[in-house]
Amino acid sequence: MINLLYITWDINPVMIDLGPLQIHYYSLMWILAFVMGWYVMKKILETDKVDVKLLDPLFLYSFLGVIIGARLGELFYNLDYYQGMSLGKALIEVFLPVQQNPDSSAFFGLLKGYEFSGFRGLASHGATIGFMISSYLFNRKYLKKNIFWLLDRVAITVPLGGAAIRVGNFFNSEIVGKVSDLPWAVEFVNQSSGYGQIEPRHPSQLYEAICYVIIFFVVWFVYRKTSLKYRQGYIFGLFFILLWIVRFIIEFFKEDQGEEFVAQLLNIGLNNGQILSIPFILFGILVMFTSKNRVYKD
Repeated sequence: MINLLYITWDINPVMIDLGPLQIHYYSLMWILAFVMGWYVMKKILETDKVDVKLLDPLFLYSFLGVIIGARLGELFYNLDYYQGMSLGKALIEVFLPVQQNPDSSAFFGLLKGYEFSGFRGLASHGATIGFMISSYLFNRKYLKKNIFWLLDRVAITVPLGGAAIRVGNFFNSEIVGKVSDLPWAVEFVNQSSGYGQIEPRHPSQLYEAICYVIIFFVVWFVYRKTSLKYRQGYIFGLFFILLWIVRFIIEFFKEDQGEEFVAQLLNIGLNNGQILSIPFILFGILVMFTSKNRVYKD
């Protein structure tokens, strides 16, 4: 609902409820992210005259790398939640879309003491590291090219996926922004109680999604219309710089997430997302400016 002062967002995050099985908008956005990535990568492989049959194993490697990395990265935001668990229970909640509930059972009764919750905690910094590792493993087995050749191309697919996932966060009323009196501020009726009082806030998820779409068009233009794609690592470095600068800036509009373990440890006036973004920005600068030493020709 929209009024003259702000927008009220009261959408049930569950799109389809079949009792023990629920389909969330967030899950559909993850599927959309991989579908868009698949089609963009297919176009890239066709342009570069690489066998498109490699798309299937690349998709599998990427999916596993992103999910595993994102879940492990979530430890930086909710370390206190997992500290009280045994290793076995912690691993179950990290790698399966469930949470403990002694009165429930998940996966049609196969996993007792847990309820299906979906993957609601997925850290982008961990997902990035997982994605890079899986890309390296895929390249070593299948392509056998300079790793930056592959990273330059998969980097083009990532921003659209990131935008879709942030829209999923918006549907989930999570990663909400700070309180705002702007006319496009959003009142998230279903936000977590951990964010405090329900009141109009910056739609920081949509800010980030819009920025990611812009990044996609920038790196796509560099790939399609310039000779910079022949500098292995240039597109990947540029993507890293833009992505993590956007993340750093958008964090000023967000409420802090979880216990902010890293931010509390360092205590330098920045939150987890900003602190973890700085090494990625520096790495992107290094990769982009050394790409002039890795020039290739078709």
